[in-house]
Amino acid sequence: MTAPLFLLAPGSLDGITAGGSVVVDGAEGRHAAGSLRLQPGEDVLLSDGSGLQVQGTVHQVGSGELTVSVTSVCRTEAPDPRFVLIQALAKGDRDDQAIEAATELGVDEVVPWGAARSIVQWRGDRAAKAHRKWQQVVTAATKQSRRTRTPVVGEHVTSRQLASRVAAATCALVLHEDATTSVNEVELPAAGEVLVVVGPEGGISPDELATLAEAGAHVVRLGPHVLRSSSAGPAALAVLLARARW
Repeated sequence: MTAPLFLLAPGSLDGITAGGSVVVDGAEGRHAAGSLRLQPGEDVLLSDGSGLQVQGTVHQVGSGELTVSVTSVCRTEAPDPRFVLIQALAKGDRDDQAIEAATELGVDEVVPWGAARSIVQWRGDRAAKAHRKWQQVVTAATKQSRRTRTPVVGEHVTSRQLASRVAAATCALVLHEDATTSVNEVELPAAGEVLVVVGPEGGISPDELATLAEAGAHVVRLGPHVLRSSSAGPAALAVLLARARW
């Protein structure tokens, strides 16, 4: 079984080299020592979410903390092109399911979109709470999938703001069941930013679709079946990542 990954604070692993040691405390330390009951000699992975990976073994277990002996350190460069999932807000935690799977697959950023037909809308205190929940979902999925680079959780966008981002992107793909162009027919850039736009349960409105197309987006289909809002984005990312990275 792959060693468990623990995410530490950004920058906390700077300067760490093989032969050194790292103390894992706080929430991660309590989880490692308490819930997982790790013992000396067991292998662990550490990261600060920036692409840095530290491999090591548990040297000592204390009350709510571990001391890890570092065996190797490596850093992976940020991938190019950069894949961004624009996920319309959806009811019943379907958007949470989408960003969880997208993180496991390798997405680089997830952005919440308040589409015209989104039943759920983020406003006021609810918006801040919901954004924190997305960050928690992404963090947990990063650890589960042993990723060393945590996806960015972007700020909530309106349809107008989304159109501006589409116009600035290297490539933007809007998933739509009535499209005639397959996602596989669009040429992917070697660098830059690729947006994958997924609508809510009720679909993207005709006005929104027209606006995004005018901003430069390609309207594409995945296949003959209509997918849920929770599965469409991850399915598209799997296809695209298989072409670009895997």
